[in-house]
Amino acid sequence: MTIDSAFIERNRTSTERIRSLAARLTDDDLRRPVGEHWTVAIALAHIAFWERRVLAVLGATEREGKVSAPPIDMSVNDLLLPFWAAMLPRQAAQLAIDSAEAVDARLAGFPPGLLEELYAAGSRWVVRALHRDVHLDEIEAG
Repeated sequence: MTIDSAFIERNRTSTERIRSLAARLTDDDLRRPVGEHWTVAIALAHIAFWERRVLAVLGATEREGKVSAPPIDMSVNDLLLPFWAAMLPRQAAQLAIDSAEAVDARLAGFPPGLLEELYAAGSRWVVRALHRDVHLDEIEAG
């Protein structure tokens, strides 16, 4: 199976969306609630965390020559909430941008065979926009 390289543009577009959003939001906007326990900044820190997780999976997968994605419990979101809340909002926004850019670059040059295996294991490993856009939609809806 060959993966459609449209994922590269889709990921780039979502990264640009993060950058644009971060540039136009004030510090007060970054502190605005998103849902019951999150703020805009926390949502961006969350995105950054999961992007960094993808970077770790990409590195391990390439080193081992096969998909290497150790399971992670979704409760990590709740466990990390106090850390994300303690971050300065602008730092959370910049970390989301930097992390998304790093993942985009890594995926764009990832070995095709391993990329296909990752995609087969879960499209969100490759099409990062699927995760990013859910949270960006929530932020922009508020």
